[in-house]
Amino acid sequence: MQHTEGAYVRHEVEHNIATIEFFHPASNSLPADILHDLARSINDLGIDAGVRVIVLRSAGQSAFCAGASFDELTAISNEAEGKHFFSGFAEVINAMRKSHKLIIGRVQGKAVGGGVGLIAACDYAIAHDAASVKLSELAIGIGPFVVGPAVERKMGRSSFSQLAIDASEWRSAEWSKRHGLYAEIHGSLSDMDESVNALANRLSHSSPDAMWELKKIFWQGTEHWDSLLAERAAISGRLVLSDFTRNAISAFKAKTGK
Repeated sequence: MQHTEGAYVRHEVEHNIATIEFFHPASNSLPADILHDLARSINDLGIDAGVRVIVLRSAGQSAFCAGASFDELTAISNEAEGKHFFSGFAEVINAMRKSHKLIIGRVQGKAVGGGVGLIAACDYAIAHDAASVKLSELAIGIGPFVVGPAVERKMGRSSFSQLAIDASEWRSAEWSKRHGLYAEIHGSLSDMDESVNALANRLSHSSPDAMWELKKIFWQGTEHWDSLLAERAAISGRLVLSDFTRNAISAFKAKTGK
């Protein structure tokens, strides 16, 4: 798909380790084309016999992911378009859920909204200690409906509800590790990358059949997510048309200049 200038999703495979990297100049936000290409890459690599483990990362040393593209949110004009846009997040989460390969998330910086959903859908997330998180959707009149099941599965309902309700508050990487989102946090990018590479290398020498059987157990009880996340996308697609949401996004863009 055609990306914003400079934006991309690319992957490489080396020594049975697939690395998927995404980038967008707006703090690694997730417009529809990035979401589509992420899902396609995960689906393809998830059944590639030459791959045993996937590392998911974003480019740069600052934000991991700013979530949904505000430009695309404000361009939505009807419920069908809204559902289609939010279905992109459902497509990626379901691709990660169904992937035959374990997915390691490398989280170098802050994550908002859909970015938190990506982290939660990873099987093992390793982060920098600056990688705080926020589910900001309620602040703009939507709600983390599509990513919610992934976050709740990883962190529990109480932690998910705290993030969803207090939509303006950043939660630290330490808080996120304590509540299960991150498996590890590190004080430097080099230490984080060393840990990511070491784990990926160990898994690249593990039995692919055993890892797939483990993954099926980890995700047991999510078999209905194809329909569930589609229903959630429809809710977000309806709410994004409200005057509240349009005014909130306009106010945010005016404040930040984005």
